[in-house]
Amino acid sequence: MQNSAKKICLVIKDKVSQSLSPTMHNAAYKALGIDSEYTFLARQIKPEELANAMQNELRTSDICAFAITIPHKETIINYLDEIDSTAKEIGAVNTVINVNGKLKGYNTDWEGAMNSLLKYTSLKNKKVAILGSGGTARAIAYGLSKEGSEISLYTRNIDTGTKIATQFGCKLFSWDNREEACNADIIINTTPIGREDDATPLSGNRMQAQQIIFDVNYKKGSTQLLNLAKQKNAITIDGLEMLLQQGMLQFELYTGLKAPEEAMRKALYNE
Repeated sequence: MQNSAKKICLVIKDKVSQSLSPTMHNAAYKALGIDSEYTFLARQIKPEELANAMQNELRTSDICAFAITIPHKETIINYLDEIDSTAKEIGAVNTVINVNGKLKGYNTDWEGAMNSLLKYTSLKNKKVAILGSGGTARAIAYGLSKEGSEISLYTRNIDTGTKIATQFGCKLFSWDNREEACNADIIINTTPIGREDDATPLSGNRMQAQQIIFDVNYKKGSTQLLNLAKQKNAITIDGLEMLLQQGMLQFELYTGLKAPEEAMRKALYNE
């Protein structure tokens, strides 16, 4: 990483070309007139490169913070000096702050997801089905458990699913039974299915009008899951909304300033 007079924030992931985080955060810096102080960049780091990057370049003084995406949210914990108590309970980190070479992890995914949902409905006693059992699923299960939801988890990975179910009071189901998720009030897809193609984790046949379908993935246009949901007159929430909501929380951790929601939203949805 080249030296810069600006404080550098990054998003690190396996395929950075897909990330809209730089667009969102740089728009926020510009809106608040701090773009001469901060810049937000994308950095591709493959799983096998993570340990070296965490031990060396990501601790340098010009990098003040970085966002973490799939597939690093859980493994990155092994390389941090400190973890916020909430992120520790969740078992996944999506935000890291660099203070004089010491790296502290946080999780803004859970609150970003809850803020996205609470715009449409209360969550207490709602039946919520989560598809997947990765770091994002862990964060969302944590948030839903705090809200008093009845959570069902559908996953291929029974080992990780069992850990989430035990920790957050979820009912655990095999991936083969995932169409049963359509009996829930809210369905949340945390798997990468449909992020890069027209695949969908559910057929859509059993979706219902006014049911809430939330896909944490985002792509130009809409994911196939949300296209099917719209055909059933379901309420849809896309991954851009979660990206915005958790990104606003990240921005405030990075800068100590209140996030300019309108500028960040416009940057995402006009991209």
